[in-house]
Amino acid sequence: MNSINQQVKLPLLDQKQISLFVKREDLIHPFISGNKYRKLKYNLIEANIKDYKTILTFGGAYSNHIAATAYAGKENGLRTIGVIRGEELANKWHDNPTLVFAKKNGMQFKFVTREWFRNKNSEEAHQELENEFEKFYIIPEGGSNTLAVKGCEEILNEDDADFDVITSCVGTGSTIAGIINSAKEHQKVIGFPALKGDFLIKDICKFAPEFGWQLQTDYHFGGYAKVSKELIDFINDFKYKTTIALEPVYTGKMMFGLLDLIAKDYFKPGTKILAIHTGGLQGVNGMNIVLKKKSLPLLKV
Repeated sequence: MNSINQQVKLPLLDQKQISLFVKREDLIHPFISGNKYRKLKYNLIEANIKDYKTILTFGGAYSNHIAATAYAGKENGLRTIGVIRGEELANKWHDNPTLVFAKKNGMQFKFVTREWFRNKNSEEAHQELENEFEKFYIIPEGGSNTLAVKGCEEILNEDDADFDVITSCVGTGSTIAGIINSAKEHQKVIGFPALKGDFLIKDICKFAPEFGWQLQTDYHFGGYAKVSKELIDFINDFKYKTTIALEPVYTGKMMFGLLDLIAKDYFKPGTKILAIHTGGLQGVNGMNIVLKKKSLPLLKV
């Protein structure tokens, strides 16, 4: 499944003689959009091959992955279980748009403490889950594993070969790993992490070569899911000027960073850039609840 490449028209791009296109992966499926579709594709095939009837995975309160897995399970006739970080949500999930969507699409929840969640990959945690739910196919938090990378290798296609630079936001690292693996030799891949720190380099190198890419680590806005009025204003302005909706956890930070680099002459004139839109717009409703509590501007999507 190929997505369209939409050209972005902004005065800054004309001034700097940069061509910018957005690969609209957010449009490939109404509910399993962007990299979540790519990450789940081969995991679902594997689960069916091995005759699993249940998918179990992990995520936070507003997880795109949780929402996508719930719908994908329903679409493929599979039971889904979401192990959700934050035991306090057990009595509050009705107020959470992401969890309401997941529940509506058949997902069963197990709410756990943050301490338990930090140790979710331990043998003890897996044994506890097996005792409670019996046989299931497990997908890691964020959907990141070898099969997820395989799916993300299909984001780029032959029509993208003439781009000089490919950019992507970075969460767990599997999406950009797939992009790195499928990029052409002449293309440079740049990732914009949503988290603080450079530990993601090690995670990415588990699935991709060490060359041909880099991370821009100055655009996380304080860390995962951290936002500011500046970022919200930027996302709303970008939507107004381009018609392309972004979200503040991943794609908004990537686009903010990319345009900032362009403004600072990071790219030479004539450079042709393809920015990957990894979806995640389902999280905007939940984020607006948070923004309202903080008296910040709301996202217009």
